Amino acid sequence: MNPTQKAGWTPLPHADEDLERAKSVPETPQTVAPTYRLAWNDEDFMTRRELRPVRLQLELMKPELVLSERGIRSTVILFGGARIPEPGGAAWAAKNETQKKNLEANSRYYEEARAFARICSQHSAASYYREFVVVTGGGPGVMEAGNRGAADVGAPSIGLNIVLPHEQAPNPYVSPELCFNFHYFAIRKMHFIMRAKAIAVFPGGFGTMDELFETLTLIQTGRMERVPIILFGEEFWRRSIDLDYLAEQGTISPGDQDIIDFADTADDAWKVIQKFYGL
Repeated sequence: MNPTQKAGWTPLPHADEDLERAKSVPETPQTVAPTYRLAWNDEDFMTRRELRPVRLQLELMKPELVLSERGIRSTVILFGGARIPEPGGAAWAAKNETQKKNLEANSRYYEEARAFARICSQHSAASYYREFVVVTGGGPGVMEAGNRGAADVGAPSIGLNIVLPHEQAPNPYVSPELCFNFHYFAIRKMHFIMRAKAIAVFPGGFGTMDELFETLTLIQTGRMERVPIILFGEEFWRRSIDLDYLAEQGTISPGDQDIIDFADTADDAWKVIQKFYGL
């Protein structure tokens, strides 16, 4: 190869080169017409309904390339409520006094999520942040606590944000170079699970329940390998879902509820992971 040629060189022009060339043409009625835009640089074209399969592929590919280039091989997921405040913080989501009281009481899970993320990240440092990297949904509440715990010990962490009409903007503790945004819930969920070595689930609402049950279904049906699923706050989860009742009713198999472990502290949760992997 000619020494002036870079790795990945091709005799054909790269897309970025042609994009610059396309910008340098004279402005005429023809060159300003939407049809003249390069297809992949045409937002109006790329957001057409007919292009949905292409957008799905792009949302799968972009984070995959970035995470692979960073050498990230495995993650620990922190799922949990966006509305849970940090201790001493305002229960901004409360709609009445009962919710305010309970959200403030549940703020202890913010601290446990933060502590758990610190432990995971300290272990991750031994692999140069390739294993057990913390990943969250990138938003507030428990998600913020997870990214914050990683930042406490100088570790990178991932945020998988999604465009929503409320409650979703990147928290300031996500590593900027690992902060992603999604349009499609399905692709976002795939990126959560694809590298997961453990899943910690804190009290939350419909979104948290959705993520928990989808993961349980994948394991129950053999579509993914079993990994530790740790529910923080046994009292909360025992009241929220009754897996023993489902087993009694025959809608799940006896023993399916054993896929889950409970923990009330970050140390207890890490012990579950240590035991599972023989760390």
